[in-house]
Amino acid sequence: MPGYGVREVSKILGLSASQVRSYVRAGFVAPERGARGEYRFSFQDLLVLRTAQGLVAARIPGGRVRRALRRLREQLPEGRSLTGVHIAAEGDRIVVSEGTSRWQPESGQALIDFGATDMAANAIPAAEWGTASGMGPPLPGPDDWYEWACELEETAPERALEAYRRALELEPGHADALVNLGRMLHAAGAPAAAEAHYRRALAARPDDDTAMFNLGVALEDLGRGEEALAAYETAVGLEPGCADAHYNAARLCQAQGRTAAALRHLKAYRQLLRHPS
Repeated sequence: MPGYGVREVSKILGLSASQVRSYVRAGFVAPERGARGEYRFSFQDLLVLRTAQGLVAARIPGGRVRRALRRLREQLPEGRSLTGVHIAAEGDRIVVSEGTSRWQPESGQALIDFGATDMAANAIPAAEWGTASGMGPPLPGPDDWYEWACELEETAPERALEAYRRALELEPGHADALVNLGRMLHAAGAPAAAEAHYRRALAARPDDDTAMFNLGVALEDLGRGEEALAAYETAVGLEPGCADAHYNAARLCQAQGRTAAALRHLKAYRQLLRHPS
């Protein structure tokens, strides 16, 4: 069945398996059970566990984190997920924000903070995460899938690919997701698929020098040197400080007998190495 096992969650979040299981016992998440009785965590479960991890990393004792999240679950309307609110550590306090409302879940005490509006603007809005009624399980948006995929790349690349694709299902023109997915596909030996993603990224964001440089690399690996050179030269036009694009362009110019252009790119490359921006 779909979902993440305890080992995957441990690797993704940097928690020990015992920590993950303790949060389940505390009732923060209620993962489903697999065919052999093993836990299978959903995406929403991972978000709750990441919140708990962040509080512990902020030096909030684990016992307090468990009590606070348990109390918060009791305070929210039935059926409302913990991921529908913003939970953070402020000093030694655990503070929950939803819109302009702020409170301490351990005591239930409301907080008045004239900076609350700014904080709410920086948090993920509950309406963006929730269903139309705002009372059902929250649904991640394209940026949430993208950010999650970035975190998964090193520890769970297959999951990262899946998350990037989910972001693109929701927003086909999400340039950052297209670039990163293209890079991962290229690294996996699929330069043609990478090219298609880079071109989609450039259609959405024509001045993306990273997408343009990556396109050049993909085209070069596909044996299309002239197109690759054009991409590299466009990349340095967008970002003159792109040393790798200058180097690759110099190499291709030299191979095509364009000595003066090769020397120009090589000079720019060496200057950037001596004086990086």
